[in-house]
Amino acid sequence: MPTSFGEKYGIKNGGINEGISIFDPALCEVLYKWFCPEGGKILDPFAGGSVRGIVASHLGFKYTGIDIRPEQVESNREQGVAICKPENAPEWICGDSDKELENVQGEFDFVFSCPPYADLEVYSNRPGDISNMKYPEFLQAYRSIIKKACAKLKPGALACFVVGEVRDKDGNYYGFVPDTIRAFTDAGMHYYNEAILLNAVGTAAIRARGCMKNQKLVKLHQNILVFKK
Repeated sequence: MPTSFGEKYGIKNGGINEGISIFDPALCEVLYKWFCPEGGKILDPFAGGSVRGIVASHLGFKYTGIDIRPEQVESNREQGVAICKPENAPEWICGDSDKELENVQGEFDFVFSCPPYADLEVYSNRPGDISNMKYPEFLQAYRSIIKKACAKLKPGALACFVVGEVRDKDGNYYGFVPDTIRAFTDAGMHYYNEAILLNAVGTAAIRARGCMKNQKLVKLHQNILVFKK
């Protein structure tokens, strides 16, 4: 019997993802079943890990993900070959989503992703990797990617991003969550659902003591934002 959703899908931490946050496969399964029609096509413009693709394949969805790092895409593909059935393997495209989305063919039933939280985790120093950009440049590229991804959706289809707030070097919030909402609505999408994902408490109580010296509250949640075309 698997003891976790990761084990259920054969997904293990480590490898290229070591030290980087791993997307929750249980959340992934729930959102696919809620918001994507059976056998539907899923587009992920920030496919930094293998989880969303592997869970999609396991559940019978068609998945296309894009990531700018060749080493990450290769790791994803290796895991996909080892875990997924070859007749429904996830497709991972290596490249800058802002460019690659223009070449993606067909319409999709669901856009689903967990984008870089600005520069909270810098994934690479590659040109086009928005995680290493200053926030104004990050936001410009981020908005463009969202607009191009939403253009690939079928009428009436949903898009879902899992996002959280990020502080700048002075400790102030960027406003990443409202910026994400504006990016989708400016792309012609309707703000349709929102849910809160509670994170494990972990070391929050220990960190809170230091944070409160600067009157900062410790965050224990992320926002699940859903939009309708």
